[in-house]
Amino acid sequence: VQLVESGGGLVQPGGSLTLSCAGSGFAFNSYTVYWYRQAPGKGKERKLVAHINSFGSNAAYADLTGRSTVSRDNARNSVYLQMNSLKPDDTAVYYCNVYVAGRDYWGQGTQVTVSS
Repeated sequence: VQLVESGGGLVQPGGSLTLSCAGSGFAFNSYTVYWYRQAPGKGKERKLVAHINSFGSNAAYADLTGRSTVSRDNARNSVYLQMNSLKPDDTAVYYCNVYVAGRDYWGQGTQVTVSS
């Protein structure tokens, strides 16, 4: 099982970014994919911010509610997290996660920095 995030970067407050998570080594289309973020100064705490299941049903949580869209392209084994109206508090490393055969798998993360 492998997950690879991409799409992070430096963006100004109010801007947008779309993160991608590409999966391989498992039946990607059959699993719910979760997005977490780990903010600086928060230790190792990873906060759930969105998920999308195999049918495309999705939700955003907490700070990203109303400012994000989660989608997936099963033909590309990929999930996307589009974030809008970004704030400095959105600065974090963003990870995608799946739970397969009884264990969690994580990507390496992608850094999002919101700053002017």
